Amino acid sequence: MAEIRYTKDHEYIRVEGDEGVVGISDYAQKQLGDVVFAEPPPVGRKLNAGEAAAVVESVKAASDVFAPVSGEVVAVNSEVESSPGIINEDALGRGWLFRIKLANRDDLSALMDEAAYADYLKTLD
Repeated sequence: MAEIRYTKDHEYIRVEGDEGVVGISDYAQKQLGDVVFAEPPPVGRKLNAGEAAAVVESVKAASDVFAPVSGEVVAVNSEVESSPGIINEDALGRGWLFRIKLANRDDLSALMDEAAYADYLKTLD
């Protein structure tokens, strides 16, 4: 089973070998409401952890999506670009935004696991 880590800005990364699949958490998509636009970063872009990487817009607001780890973008989800509502339907599955090749696995230690993220969400309500 893939390891999933979260940021305090509600991005997730699902680690698969030396790559990670990045998107916004279910909590984030619920806060945004109906997602109407998604713009992943270009393939080949090198990102630093915490750097703005993508944009997601809803009927309520636009939000930057930050890179949870440093690395290089190796793929983007073109399905989300053409049908951004997929993020609302399946944020942790088909609604991913981009894949990143991990530059440093140690970056993952700064992120929350699922239990810690669930505890963090309880502090927000």
